[in-house]
Amino acid sequence: MQIRLDSTLTHPDVIALLEAHLDDMRAISPPDSVHALDLDALRGPTLRFWTAWSDADSLMGCAALKIHDATLGEIKSMRTSRSHLRQGVAAALLNHVIESARELGLQTLSLETGSTEHFAAARRLYEVNGFSECPPFADYTLDPHSTFMSRSI
Repeated sequence: MQIRLDSTLTHPDVIALLEAHLDDMRAISPPDSVHALDLDALRGPTLRFWTAWSDADSLMGCAALKIHDATLGEIKSMRTSRSHLRQGVAAALLNHVIESARELGLQTLSLETGSTEHFAAARRLYEVNGFSECPPFADYTLDPHSTFMSRSI
């Protein structure tokens, strides 16, 4: 697996994966509880976006890091391609984001994910990697459809 920094988000497979991610989030969460970023937002100056590719050059997944300030980063747009589920893609991307946040000198890495059963596997992945539930951070507010998690780096 190769993890690549992607500042343009123009590859058709990347666009399709992110559109599927947004469609999925909109289908399972109320409109005010969808915090996934669209392509334009992911191209913003405070974001780093990575894609994971197989040796056969098949898109395996993606993840982003939003830098809120000198100490706080947020994981965004963690998604594994359906054809690569349960192959360690999410864990590899998560480790890459954690290491990148550490290299940037961030002290805390936080995230928002869903609170329903649909997001249970994601919450378990984060817990295994040192994240624990926390109050809303940055501009988030309490939302029964959201779980907020954080860890020190």
